[in-house]
Amino acid sequence: MTRVACIGECMIELRQASGGLYSRGFGGDTLNTAVYLARLGIGVDYITALGDDSLSDEMLAGWATEGVGTGRVARLRGKLPGIYLIETDQRGERRFFHWRESSAARQLMDLPETGDILNSLAGYEVVYISAITLSIYSAQGRAKLIDALRRARKQGARIAFDTNFRARGWPDLNVARAVFDDAFEAADIVLASTEDLLPLYPGESNDSLLARIPGKEAVLKLADPVSIVRYEGVSQELKAEPLTRPVVDTTAAGDSFAAAYLAARLRGSDPVAAAQAGHRLAGAVVCHHGAIIPLDAMPDHILSGSATPREASV
Repeated sequence: MTRVACIGECMIELRQASGGLYSRGFGGDTLNTAVYLARLGIGVDYITALGDDSLSDEMLAGWATEGVGTGRVARLRGKLPGIYLIETDQRGERRFFHWRESSAARQLMDLPETGDILNSLAGYEVVYISAITLSIYSAQGRAKLIDALRRARKQGARIAFDTNFRARGWPDLNVARAVFDDAFEAADIVLASTEDLLPLYPGESNDSLLARIPGKEAVLKLADPVSIVRYEGVSQELKAEPLTRPVVDTTAAGDSFAAAYLAARLRGSDPVAAAQAGHRLAGAVVCHHGAIIPLDAMPDHILSGSATPREASV
């Protein structure tokens, strides 16, 4: 059974290589999460729009190879995917440059098939979006998606929102804050970080940031490898296990955390154990270059402690 729908945009990734060259791959925050969910054995569909070009064909083939469902991908004649370039400093911290203003994915909420795509969300156990997902659509497109999430939630789907915030994707901070409020209200699970929220709510404490999230389940990742897990009114601080290898690239750390967290929850783990799984996978991902690490670099026992036989819903 396909259990998760991830909605967003995948782009062509250009990553620093030796000699001033760049290597080409593919990535995007919710797509990265979809790939890691599939690698963890969770049925997942990716919902987006692509062009009719050879690079879009290559993306689809790569997703299918990873086990990500592509039946809900719209193909637009004459359109192309966006591009992003990653620079990393000596500590592995990344900086992104984007060329995506006319990408196919930005039109997903304005297509003849949009209604059918949005109505399909009620058929998933979890629908996962990020703030970047919301930022690529028009105000009308965002409203369509939020309304569809609310409808799906009423029909039994669980909505997961990742606060992945990039200021350049928003016309101003007040618009972003209003959209975040709508997303918080529509979500059952919020995966947040102080890196994302403090630019929107400067100077606020961790408790104040968590108080902005009305739902019963939230994770707030701090600047250090520590997270605060809140579930049904009870908060617990959780430290990640120390890394045994140097950090070389923090790209997709949050995306992989989200994948392991949701996978663990779908397999019956409580939120604290799910956050531990998230830290385990993210800790492996940051020790490799690029958003998607090699399959043979995936650590064993990411979901250790998860109640696999029970396959409980979140």
